[in-house]
Order: sequence, then structure tokens, then C-alpha cells
Amino acid sequence: MADDLGYGDVGFNGNDKVITPYLDKMSKDGIKFTSFYAAAPLCSPTRASVLTGRSPFRQGVFAAHTGGMRPAETTIAEVLKKVDYSTGFFGKWHLGWVEPDKVESRGMYSPPWHHGYDETFATKSAVPTWDPTKTPERWNSWGSMDDGSWGGSIYVQNGKPVTENLDGDDSRIIMDRAIPFIEKSILDEKPFFATIWFHTPHEPVVAGPEYLAKYPDLPIGQKHYYGAITAMDEQIGRLNDFLKKHKVDDNTIIFFCSDNGPADPLTKKGIASAGPFRGHKHQMWEGGLRVPSLVVWPEHIKADQVSNYQSSTVDYLPTILDILNISPNKKIPLDGVSLKSVVLNSNFEERTVPIASGYQRLYNGTELYAYISGDYKICIPNKGKEIMLFNLKKDPGETHDLAAKKPELLRTMMAGLEEVKESWRLSREGKDYKW
Repeated sequence: MADDLGYGDVGFNGNDKVITPYLDKMSKDGIKFTSFYAAAPLCSPTRASVLTGRSPFRQGVFAAHTGGMRPAETTIAEVLKKVDYSTGFFGKWHLGWVEPDKVESRGMYSPPWHHGYDETFATKSAVPTWDPTKTPERWNSWGSMDDGSWGGSIYVQNGKPVTENLDGDDSRIIMDRAIPFIEKSILDEKPFFATIWFHTPHEPVVAGPEYLAKYPDLPIGQKHYYGAITAMDEQIGRLNDFLKKHKVDDNTIIFFCSDNGPADPLTKKGIASAGPFRGHKHQMWEGGLRVPSLVVWPEHIKADQVSNYQSSTVDYLPTILDILNISPNKKIPLDGVSLKSVVLNSNFEERTVPIASGYQRLYNGTELYAYISGDYKICIPNKGKEIMLFNLKKDPGETHDLAAKKPELLRTMMAGLEEVKESWRLSREGKDYKW
């Protein structure tokens, strides 16, 4: 998973300036999803949804730095560990503090190794995408330190602070830890589950000299942004090459997505892009929720497919369990559905289960929602806005609010949303947990 990567920030979604050859090839080798949604328009909530198959609102993960993943939630790693998988986490965690003595008032200590991961190389939150232990020269905002170090977050490996191999490209630093974990699993003849969450292209987004040089004609801000994305793409290619070299690529399924749309300052400056969609991170417009996504599994998934099937980050857990013939705990409500027939049988028929795709609680208590059913979407896209209704098939740019023209449909969809919200409330208040 990338961090703040917009729908229009990759070559396989039509950006002819950014250099992403490996992701572009993967999109041709498997399925490119054009209607894939993050469960929220910001980081921590979406991350919680990926690992659990449940809405972040169901778990009480409302925003960044406002708590963490609850111990009673069941993650993909925990389920797979029970069937003898090696489990590893690498990159940006952002689902709780990873250092017990550094927890701030709004947070909680909830590291990856509390949630089923055997091997961990993680930061609590964002770091620069180049030289992640140092404040970039042009950066004077959050995380900057007078001594030039980075004050936002550090890498912790299996509970201990890391001091070695932390210079240069951050995506390479992450992959340097992920590949040895996978290699050990292969040598031990154990199946593996690797969660690799890059920091790129979250701010502060910085590219090294060789990646800046790939974009000689672009403004400096876009050089760094695209350069960091190209560096990440290179490491994804490195992973693919490693799997092929060890002859496990045909037995390894890779999912790729972003945690939300592009960051608002970079979008407004024309550096980042949500492609044809309106809005950006922190908003319920399509630009904040619809993200680049693909899945590849050689010899199993047909190549060169494009699917408009509406899917979401909550679908990962039920999909993985279904592919492995593992039954989920029926006592725990899931918001996702299995995509097994979609990815293996190219069953791209319209989704019949509505997607309660977006949720965000702002620090002032304001709640933003998005709820999608077939061609239609209702949403409160941004603070200060009333609920709106759009036909995404005819109006993907969300320019024509149909709320006044289709009051009955609006009421029906609002009722569906309220039903889901009530289910979420019961879950987060303890209905699902046995203490």
C-alpha cells in the first residue's frame, strides 16, 4: 500500500509523466480496478479496514493519532498465523504507538506485534521519503527538529529502535527488511503473509538525486513527488523479480492500493492528482476515496483485465480467507465481501452489497460519510456541506447534485446508511467483543 497516492499519480491510470513501469506491467499482468475505494479518506482508518475487513467506524479508529487498533479486533495476520503462516509487517503502521514510553495523550500503545505479526519493521507514522531520520532541508513544518533530525517517528524492529541502514530512499529501506523475511519463509518452506506499507508519497516527500534526474523538465515540487513514486515503483519491481527468481511468483498473490486520495496541499498546487475525480484526502468526494488498485497472481488471474467492479479495502480480509478456504468468524460482522469470484473468475457483475465506503470524524466532532449503492452515491463530502446525491456512472466528477431531484432515492439510501451506522455503533461499543 502506498500512502497518499492519488488515482492519477500512476502510469496505469493514464499519467504519462510519472515513471511507474513495474506497476504498469503488473496492471497488465492481472486486474486493474477502476472503482476501488479506501474505507476512509485518510490513513489510520483505512489501515484498520485493510487488516480486519471492518469499517474503521466499527472499530473506533476515527482519524490519525486518536487511539489505535483494539486488541480484540481480529487481523488477517492473526488468522493466517493460526494456519502456520509466517507473518511480517514492514513500513508505516499508524494504528497505534510502537514505543510504549512515547505514547501521547490521544494515542495508545498498539504495535504490529500485538496483532499477529512475527517480524516487524515499523514506524508509528510519517517519515521523509528520503533519509527518513533527517529533516529535509526545505521542510520547516511538523516533525522538523533544530538539530536536523526527524522528530515525527522512528523505525522500530521487533520492539527495538533501528540505527543501521536508514539512509537514502525509504522504500528501499523498507524492502531491505521485507525481502529477507520472505526469503527466510521460503527457505523454511513456510507460507508467508507480508504487509508492506510504504510512506511514499506522503509529505515530507523527497526524492534522491538519481530520481530527480529522471524528471528534468518538471518543477522542483513535482520532481520530488514523481521521483519518490518512481523509487517506490522500483522497489515493487525488485519484489517481483525476487519472487520470480525464487520461483514462488506463481504461488504469491499481490494486492496493491493507496490508503486514500492525494494530499490536499499537493493537489491544490497541481503536484498530486486524483485523475478525473473531484477532491482529495480528507474529503468524501471520489478524489479522496477512489484510489489506484490492482491484483496480480500469475497462472491464476487472467492477464490484462480492467474491472469497474466496486470494491474496497474492507474486502481484502474476506477475499484472502476465501481463497485459502478459511471460514471467517460469523459472530463478528464484516463490512467487506470476498472478491474471489472477481479475481479468479472475472465475475464483474454489479455489486449488490452497498459500500459504506467513507467515514471520517473530524477533530471538532463533525462526521463525514459516503455510501454507495450501484450507480448512486450519497455523501457529506466536506465540513459545512449538506448531504448530496450523485450518479457516479453518468457523473463520475460529481458535478450534479441530484438530492433535490430524487428525494425518494435519497431517503432510501440515507435509511441504508443509518442502518449501517447503527451496526457500526453497536460494534465499537463492545457488542462484538468477548473480554
